[in-house]
Amino acid sequence: MVDITNKNTTLRTAVAQAVVKVSKPETIAAIKNDTVPKGNVFAMSKAAGLLGVKRTPDILPDCHPLPIEFTSVEYKINGLEITVLFTVKTIYKTGVEVEAMHGASVVALNMYDMLKPIDKGIEIHNIKLLHKKGGKSDFRDTFRKDVTAAVVVCSDTISAGHKEDKAGKAIIKKLEECDVKVLEYVIIPDEKDTIQEKAKSYQKQGLDLVIYTGGTGLSGRDVTPEALLPILDRRIPGIEEAIRNYGQERMPFAMLSRSVAGTLGDTLVLALPGSTNGAKESMDAIFPAVLHSFRILKGARHD
Repeated sequence: MVDITNKNTTLRTAVAQAVVKVSKPETIAAIKNDTVPKGNVFAMSKAAGLLGVKRTPDILPDCHPLPIEFTSVEYKINGLEITVLFTVKTIYKTGVEVEAMHGASVVALNMYDMLKPIDKGIEIHNIKLLHKKGGKSDFRDTFRKDVTAAVVVCSDTISAGHKEDKAGKAIIKKLEECDVKVLEYVIIPDEKDTIQEKAKSYQKQGLDLVIYTGGTGLSGRDVTPEALLPILDRRIPGIEEAIRNYGQERMPFAMLSRSVAGTLGDTLVLALPGSTNGAKESMDAIFPAVLHSFRILKGARHD
């Protein structure tokens, strides 16, 4: 199965359809009058669909087991055609479009099975996804495409050449995937004055985003939060909470990181962990959703 461990949990909805076409008006009348020998067609087919949607990962090997938190089945009769509308909702890391199509197909098949004794000309048509909602694709077009950024690595050992930077490069890779233009990438020692100077300089240059990596731990030289907090105009606790919550679900020491998020003027400043995994997971936790902030911070200026 595809690895979805890096995805965020969101509300996912999918609506699928199947069309059952009967061959004579008497079949429709029997359904409406509840005179089909095998029982109530709509009620029993709905039950079959509910059972089917929950068994989707048992039938399709690449589908992830996921919590089905809502289903509904609607029927629309138009002449000799009955349209089945099957809706599925979940709050999870991956979508439910296959589950919705599977549910719709099982409903249609059960209708076929119940109606075949009285109608030999039944056909099933147009099993398809009508629409889905949730996940990154829903919000992709809402983000600005002209965001500029600087990435600052805070590390005594890396700046001295004793260690290679990987966290900063992981951040840059994620930014590029999100169409953010990285204008500068620098490595500096863990010095408060230098950290502050960089943030102020980038803000004056008009950069949208400054991301620091490193110096958010608990050692004596971890001073990135102490440097940034006094100069920030406003903190954004929700970003900080999202980073730590995402990390804590993946490893028990994430709670020890002192990530920071806030604004300096209309520049967004982030301080992320210095470990490669910590930086990468922090970026996965908040990107691309955090880019929505620039429609608020600088939207009027750029529109």
